[in-house]
Amino acid sequence: MDKEVVQQKLLLLQRCIQRVKEKTPAEAEILEADFDLQDIVVLNLQRAVQISIDISTHILADTLSVPSTMAEAFLLLHREGVLSKDVAKSMSRSVGLRNVAVHEYTNLDWDVVHAVALHHLDDFIHFGEEVVLWLDAHD
Repeated sequence: MDKEVVQQKLLLLQRCIQRVKEKTPAEAEILEADFDLQDIVVLNLQRAVQISIDISTHILADTLSVPSTMAEAFLLLHREGVLSKDVAKSMSRSVGLRNVAVHEYTNLDWDVVHAVALHHLDDFIHFGEEVVLWLDAHD
């Protein structure tokens, strides 16, 4: 595993989180009515999930654990001692939002997107923190 690759991806993840924080309005109705905000928020949430998946699969490449799904990558990181159980579960659930955003964009529930943007960004923050702790312990 290339630690520098993971660190670069963690920086990208932080940028996505920051963009979502900056652009998420206080009310879901505002998000639902503003196409530009929708694009910024959804794109950055989608990127945050994908970057997290990329980090996970990069770490798992050095193990014998091969995920059969994107969501399973986070659960395998828990099994490998990289992530806590709670973070692994919350991150595996985030894949559902990514899949809807990529494949069924017109069916997005803006109340759900808004709730994720306001209340679940910490999932990505905790993911990054736990990966950094694991990296530091495996120098």
